[in-house]
Amino acid sequence: MAEIVLIRHGQTEWSKAHRHTSYTDLALTAEGERQAKAVEKAIAGRRFVAVISSPRRRALRTADLAGLAVTAVDDDLAEWNYGEYEGVTTEEIRRSRPGWTLWTDGCPGGESPEQIGARIDRLLTRVRPLLADGDVALVGHGHCLRVVGARWVGLPPSAGALLRLDTATLSALGFEREQQVIQRWNAPVT
Repeated sequence: MAEIVLIRHGQTEWSKAHRHTSYTDLALTAEGERQAKAVEKAIAGRRFVAVISSPRRRALRTADLAGLAVTAVDDDLAEWNYGEYEGVTTEEIRRSRPGWTLWTDGCPGGESPEQIGARIDRLLTRVRPLLADGDVALVGHGHCLRVVGARWVGLPPSAGALLRLDTATLSALGFEREQQVIQRWNAPVT
């Protein structure tokens, strides 16, 4: 059966520094570009019936360097909107909000877990029918793709907290018989 291949974008200066990056449109670092090129080797020979990317240039550039022809850019695949926490690290947030977690608290001026969950559910509703024709690649961001993994297997968005996802990694969602499953997760390409 067909798979959904999740590709997290390569490293940026903010991902390297663990800064929350949603709508800030950063370029890949030199290391991020190297990582994205390594994705191409890891997926060599794979055919995708659709390649859907986040609108952010770090995702689009990763797709390009990985040799993927983007067939659709989808706003529902953009990173979790961090609102007032854009560019801020978890450590910095917890100085004023001890115990804060994105997965349960969301972000002031940004999205709640329920809001990103609804967005990802819309995306998956559009992607599922494409699987009848073959594999689909989704090129996106760490927190957003973690929610994709959680929602694929029927868990709440907050379960994405359990799915670490590093830059320029590959994950695969698929089926065991009719059951939706995570087939591979956070596989390095370098």
